[in-house]
Amino acid sequence: MASKLFLDANFLLDLTLQRAGYSDAREIVKLAVAGDIELCTTPAVIHITAYWLAKTYTNKKAKTIILTLMNDLLVIDCDHETALLALSSTMEDMEDALQYYTALIHEIDIFISSDKQLKKAAIPQIPVLTPAEFLEEARDQK
Repeated sequence: MASKLFLDANFLLDLTLQRAGYSDAREIVKLAVAGDIELCTTPAVIHITAYWLAKTYTNKKAKTIILTLMNDLLVIDCDHETALLALSSTMEDMEDALQYYTALIHEIDIFISSDKQLKKAAIPQIPVLTPAEFLEEARDQK
């Protein structure tokens, strides 16, 4: 099983807002809590998640949810060179490129996202899997 997973904004929003992908997202977080995997994201993803949580709930509840997530989530970031590499890549979506290349530079094993365009643009060094695909692979490896 992969040891390091990058979680994008749609994953965290599915989890925290209990949207369609909630149960798979919750199962992945349980694997992290058990120490089987390490979860990573960027400040930008935290920012996006916090924004939508605050719009849905209150600022206080949004902070509580984010702080709870931070117990099992490592925040990574990119430097100037990584940003240049991402923005010079063939990925059309700049936000996706910045997140993806940050994960690549930090040697993340798998990028977790339900973004179909990102999946198509992925390179072999870091595949993009949906939460369900990751869980299926994890079950197959047991």
